[in-house]
Amino acid sequence: MNAESTWNLEAKDCWERLRATSVGRLAVIVDDAPEIFPVNFTVEHSALVIRTGDGTKIDAIRRHPRVAFEIDGLESGYAFSVVVKGEAKEISAPEELRDTVSLDVSPLQAGTKNHFIRILAEVVTGRCFPVTDASTWESALSHVARAPQE
Repeated sequence: MNAESTWNLEAKDCWERLRATSVGRLAVIVDDAPEIFPVNFTVEHSALVIRTGDGTKIDAIRRHPRVAFEIDGLESGYAFSVVVKGEAKEISAPEELRDTVSLDVSPLQAGTKNHFIRILAEVVTGRCFPVTDASTWESALSHVARAPQE
């Protein structure tokens, strides 16, 4: 794959892909190191909303509200990646909570998920590129016997 086969997505194209996806990865800082968590989300204007329970994610956001969020996908022979960077903030005002509860952001995992987080998008970037046939990636190790998969 060469550089000409990769292109940047326009902001509107990034938001289209975000609206068409429901699971992404949230990157937060935990004990001075990055951690990444799969989360489901929804788009609300120019923000993302996630729902989570007590624990690592909410604690990390309270300490370090600067976060990154990513989605990836495949569509018609092309791969894409969209990254959102911004500030995450717990939604706590009663009127905001009333509006947020009506959003389609039901947790995928069982348990109490009583925290709603809004990520205000400051930077939204995306790339797209054609998926390359795996046979083009031959190397000196391509013919080395591999351990059987379990």
